[in-house]
Amino acid sequence: MREVLVIGIGAGDPDYITIQAIKALNRVDAFFIVDKGTAKDDLVALRKEICERHITGSGYRFVEVRDPERDRTPTDSDRYADAVRAWLEQRAAMFERMITDELGEDGVGAFLVWGDPSLYDGTIRIIDQLIERGRVPFEYSVIPGVSSLHSLTARHRIPLNRIGEPIHITTGRRLAGGMPPGQDNVVVMLDGECAFRNVADDDVQIYWGAYLGTPDELLISGPVTKVGAEIERVRAEARKRKGWIMDTYLLRRTPPSP
Repeated sequence: MREVLVIGIGAGDPDYITIQAIKALNRVDAFFIVDKGTAKDDLVALRKEICERHITGSGYRFVEVRDPERDRTPTDSDRYADAVRAWLEQRAAMFERMITDELGEDGVGAFLVWGDPSLYDGTIRIIDQLIERGRVPFEYSVIPGVSSLHSLTARHRIPLNRIGEPIHITTGRRLAGGMPPGQDNVVVMLDGECAFRNVADDDVQIYWGAYLGTPDELLISGPVTKVGAEIERVRAEARKRKGWIMDTYLLRRTPPSP
């Protein structure tokens, strides 16, 4: 039966690949790469570099397809969710065609996922959708990877959690009202609008990172009210220079003195 591997490849550094992921890479016949446009050609190149560095044989190939365009104009939550569902449906049809057309009955295909496949990535949901449809039979496995969240805390040399405190992981879209009530440690992902501007608390520190694990890595930390403008400037310059940006950050409230 066909087999599909969803492989976490880390946050950008080819050395983030786990031994389990290397073993999985060496079983693959076809790597399915979703091309997000010329601005992100270096993301495709990094995937290929990872394969060249860690695969010992030569009997594999790359299957590249263009990512469907997603409507990014909706602002309210319901229309946004509808736009994402429509985009995922297009992706599901594309994935189904690749698995059907590019894999033989005993072929092994793989999707290489930045960071970890379980953290704000839709690949697993799409694979589950295809399994439920049942139009093309296949088995699949998920191989975890080093997430941008863990790369961020490692590069800033901080623990993700403080003793006895919870961690809240959310998106920039949900930070519109500032720090979530009752949360002192907030990891923010998928923030395209610098939502940390909504945090006006002088006792909140930000640990920000972009292009983590790559030669273009950027790191800034400090009180969000003091370094927020610098992050916006550096982020805008980097995005203009490269045409894209991948960043994440941790907001942490400084505990009161005992």
